Amino acid sequence: MANFTKWLGAGLGWTFGGPIGGILGYVLGSFMDGFSEKDILDYQQQTKTGTTSSGDFEVSLLVLAALVIKADGKVDKRELEFVRSTFTSMYGQSRANHAFKLFKGIINNNNISTRQVCMQINQNMNHASRLQLLHFLFGVAKADGIVTQVEMDKINSISGYLNINPNDFSSIKAMFYNEVDGAYKILEIEKNASATEVKKAYRKMVKKYHPDKLRNLGPEHIKGAEEKFRQVQMAYEKIQKERDI
Repeated sequence: MANFTKWLGAGLGWTFGGPIGGILGYVLGSFMDGFSEKDILDYQQQTKTGTTSSGDFEVSLLVLAALVIKADGKVDKRELEFVRSTFTSMYGQSRANHAFKLFKGIINNNNISTRQVCMQINQNMNHASRLQLLHFLFGVAKADGIVTQVEMDKINSISGYLNINPNDFSSIKAMFYNEVDGAYKILEIEKNASATEVKKAYRKMVKKYHPDKLRNLGPEHIKGAEEKFRQVQMAYEKIQKERDI
């Protein structure tokens, strides 16, 4: 068990309890001799915190990614590779290898409740971190080049359970798809917005997606936050160019 918690870096807090803890117990028990649900509960008492650690965020990513990948009834290798490569870029090869071993066990678990998992995440994770989860899930769905309606429905369902409003959902979605008026959707405004409204929206989105919002998760998660931040900047620059302002 010590070896398992070591690769999680910051360790786990609240994810060792509730439905996510149950998932971890089931998966870990399948490849760690002597590991039991009691170990999960004992460790939870030792590490329980009121904040989201890097390890909590990591496990939440794995569970939600599994739900999206399996939504259309098949497991695409390109989507799995997206998860592996993203984790490698964030955490390094060794930690990513351990995470992917855990991920394959989660993928094989057919008794995961989307609602219960999201409720646990929503109760323990701040809004900025939940937006980052959503950003990752759109990347997973897009990895094979084809986003099925059932995958989109699953992400939308997860977004709702995480209390992410429709405007934020549309904003992050527009970062991945070439939609009509996508730049305006990223800034969460209508195309007929005034120049003043555009500038106000830009300042609001810069604040919402600023990488500093994820500092509590550690430097490995700043890269993903910076990508959202760049998309906001690019959207604003595109609108400026269109309007010659």
